[in-house]
Amino acid sequence: MGDVVRAPWDGYFVTGFDTCAKVLRGRGWLTPDFAWQERQEDSERWEAVATREMTGTLSRLNAPEHTCQRRSLGNLFDRSTIERLTPDVEGHADRLLDELADKLRWGEADFVSTVSEQLPISTVGSWLGIPPEDYPRILEMTHNQVYAQELLPTKSQLAVSAGATVQLRAYFNGLIARRRAEPRNDVLTGWIHTWDAMEPDRERADEILYRLTMFVTIASLETTATLLSAMTSLLLAEPGRWEWLREHPEHIDAAVDEVLRYDPPIHINTRIAAEDTVLAGVPIKKDSMVHVLYGAANHDPRRNPDPGSFDILRGGSHLTFGGGVHYCLGAALAKLEARTLLTRMLDRFPTLHTTSPAVYATRMVFRRVTSLGVAL
Repeated sequence: MGDVVRAPWDGYFVTGFDTCAKVLRGRGWLTPDFAWQERQEDSERWEAVATREMTGTLSRLNAPEHTCQRRSLGNLFDRSTIERLTPDVEGHADRLLDELADKLRWGEADFVSTVSEQLPISTVGSWLGIPPEDYPRILEMTHNQVYAQELLPTKSQLAVSAGATVQLRAYFNGLIARRRAEPRNDVLTGWIHTWDAMEPDRERADEILYRLTMFVTIASLETTATLLSAMTSLLLAEPGRWEWLREHPEHIDAAVDEVLRYDPPIHINTRIAAEDTVLAGVPIKKDSMVHVLYGAANHDPRRNPDPGSFDILRGGSHLTFGGGVHYCLGAALAKLEARTLLTRMLDRFPTLHTTSPAVYATRMVFRRVTSLGVAL
């Protein structure tokens, strides 16, 4: 139907790889921030509690505020940080795979609840100093909150998301207050020091700290968990694929990249035209929404020939982590978790196989695998 296709509402779907990349990396495309929302006639669509809460997070900010907050984080997961985190991720992976092994002795186990949802919260939770006993609660709040980020959320979904948003705000404000009272040598204490120095208004500083901490936490949970689940499902889907990768571990990174290309954890991202423009031959008016379809872009045969084939040796490319100033903050960490987990699984479970297919939640933006049965 083309690289740019009119949506049934006031917006456009962007499907081609190069056109999606142009939108993600171009300065003429903005996120739907508060200023844009206030200009819309259908204001009720943007008044939901959870929608407004997420609009204030890093992913929905434009320059100069986005620039300021992003710089305050530094290069969040640079090479030295990843090296420091590697032993922790390895330890979490080993512990979770021990639990999986215990369950597999009795037959089938659910890979999602045992491993793929637990590794991201264990990694980010320990990094931020979140008490482990709070992990289940944070996971539940996160699963409910992301409904607000759907393309067309229902009223009932927005109500669930609103409740979770109130809970998340209370939780992370409490976490920041406790860390202020008892500073540690950790990343959250560092952010507090940074924003106290940058922002003389303590109330505003705490609001920014809340949004940063909450966003970094929940954004890393849903996406990485889905990556780990999809990775396991896809690599076990074809007979011989798991065994081949065990014999060729030098291709583990390539396997992770092919999973990211083939089934991205996020399928849709929205941008706004900063000015009247033309995109792939289609006139787009200022303030119009364009919905970048990551899955469609990754499956563009002009960029990745035979895109419907899962090919570890493809050597192709994908847009799963976005592009430009909003490139995914946690890309390196997600790859570290996937690489670490896969390396250990291949070594420990040579006969692992699925007993039931991956079940996906009925969502389009933040995809989530809710269950995946595995056995030995």
